[in-house]
Amino acid sequence: MRGKSYSAGDKEKVKRLILSGKSYNEITKILGTPKSTISVWFGKTLKKPVSRRAMLNHLKEARKIAVTKLKIKWDKIRNDENKLISEIVEKELPTYPLDNIGFYKAMLSMLYWAEGAKRKGMSGMKLANSDPKLIKLFIALMRKCYNIDERKFKVGLYLHYYHSIKKVKNFWSDLLGIPLSQFHKVYIKKRSKTKRYRKNFVGVCFLYYSDNKIRKELLELGNQLQMYFSK
Repeated sequence: MRGKSYSAGDKEKVKRLILSGKSYNEITKILGTPKSTISVWFGKTLKKPVSRRAMLNHLKEARKIAVTKLKIKWDKIRNDENKLISEIVEKELPTYPLDNIGFYKAMLSMLYWAEGAKRKGMSGMKLANSDPKLIKLFIALMRKCYNIDERKFKVGLYLHYYHSIKKVKNFWSDLLGIPLSQFHKVYIKKRSKTKRYRKNFVGVCFLYYSDNKIRKELLELGNQLQMYFSK
């Protein structure tokens, strides 16, 4: 049995509706033309329309893929750049005056200028930071530049509720070579457990050294260095 015959005008009406964004289901309801017939007419020449929701979902997924690919691309660029910089510095480092005590004191002075306490009237030195590498470098330079009395070192820790006090104290004691007997009482920062913030493993370390003369020398060295390079 032959199906219904359609005129060129019927086909044109369907085409206009497709181009206007109507779905096959919508066109069938409007004109009564079966979806199979519409597909035969235009399935290969016109893209099948999709709903707005489907389109938005598709765009959302496409954006995710694009962002992921872009992140991979930029991560590779950053990694390549970091590798190159590391190679350059590694080759350049031996040309520095690494056997010069003045060079060490200049680095130590800049570290204290950046992270150390400079309040007038204070006694001794105090430097605070959450980066173990920075604290370790500072104390290594201290021991290199001065005849240090190890008993004058004290350590204070500012931690959060999620830290293991024992583990963190042992970490800093091993890293800095300072016995636990020279640690102050740990201070736990009061902060809501529901508040979002960046976590760190080892908290904030406060390194103290009870020698006012060294502190004054480092600050004066920093002051004279900045005047020298400001000329």
